[in-house]
Amino acid sequence: MEDPQQTQDPTQTMGLMDHLIELRDRLLRIVLAILIIFLGLFYWANDIYTFLAEPLTRHLPEGASMIAIDVASPFLTPFKLVLVLSVFLGMPFILYQIWAFIAPGLYRHEKKLALPLLISSIFLFYAGVLFAYFVVFPLVFGFFTSVGPEIVNISTDIGRYLDFVISLFFGFGLAFEVPIATIILVAMGVTTPDKLAQMRPYIIVAAFVIGMLLTPPDVISQVLLAVPMWLLFEAGVIASRFLLADKLKERAEEEARMAEEEARDKAAAAAAAAGAASDMPLGDDDLEVVDDPAASNDSGHQEYEPLTDEEMEAELDRIESEEDDEDDLGGEDEDDDDYVDDGKPPKPEDLGP
Repeated sequence: MEDPQQTQDPTQTMGLMDHLIELRDRLLRIVLAILIIFLGLFYWANDIYTFLAEPLTRHLPEGASMIAIDVASPFLTPFKLVLVLSVFLGMPFILYQIWAFIAPGLYRHEKKLALPLLISSIFLFYAGVLFAYFVVFPLVFGFFTSVGPEIVNISTDIGRYLDFVISLFFGFGLAFEVPIATIILVAMGVTTPDKLAQMRPYIIVAAFVIGMLLTPPDVISQVLLAVPMWLLFEAGVIASRFLLADKLKERAEEEARMAEEEARDKAAAAAAAAGAASDMPLGDDDLEVVDDPAASNDSGHQEYEPLTDEEMEAELDRIESEEDDEDDLGGEDEDDDDYVDDGKPPKPEDLGP
């Protein structure tokens, strides 16, 4: 007998290998694109970091500046910034490679919906990053530098500042994808715009919780992230009503048809059960009639109630009295049988009173 592992279908193996080779090629293209962007920006790494730190340095007290705690921070921090920026700038190309890999496995109507969502997600992510830099950073850093004690000299480490702003960029970029997530959930049939509208109070609470998790531990950035998330959720609900109007209408008609068929099946089952009950022969219990309405159960059938001791004794007395009456009648018949007709007229005393 041949080993099953040695008798695999060669077409399936080649198909899998083709997919793996294509995935490898697209990953190499992504890495190469990020590397090219990185090499092009690395020369201006310090200038880019100065531009990134401008929202903070603008609000620093006179004579204050940023510091580097670690020995290698002056080199590694701009290096890290340029690497992250290369990924941000190369995101359209990265998403295109991902789209080109999964697009052949999608249906035509899925492609029509997925491609606009993919493009919209790129713009929304960049919009979140720009919103964080131009709106959130000035408010947050202006507040932080103004509430500190006067005896405290504000000198922020360049590495920790970079980690702070990257977390905000990521949080706001991800939060601005809420409309895309809403439309995808409605398109997949997980929910509907009406159900999402009913869940609005829970969505608002969830927006503040997500803002707390994705942003640093301060109330200002949390609120500035939660409010746009809520507004973007409302925009996603409105967009799903218009973009998926035909699909929602078909789904509603299908649900109505299924509900009508279910109601029809229940009515047919109830009619069949009633017909079977009417064709069932009646037993002695069904023919018994009880005068007392309280003796009937909830289903309408009459229940048997046993006799009490007094009723039983009365019934036995009645039966004995009937037997005695029958015996008396039987004795009179025997006296009548003793009379013999001898052809002579009966005497008056024989006739009785």
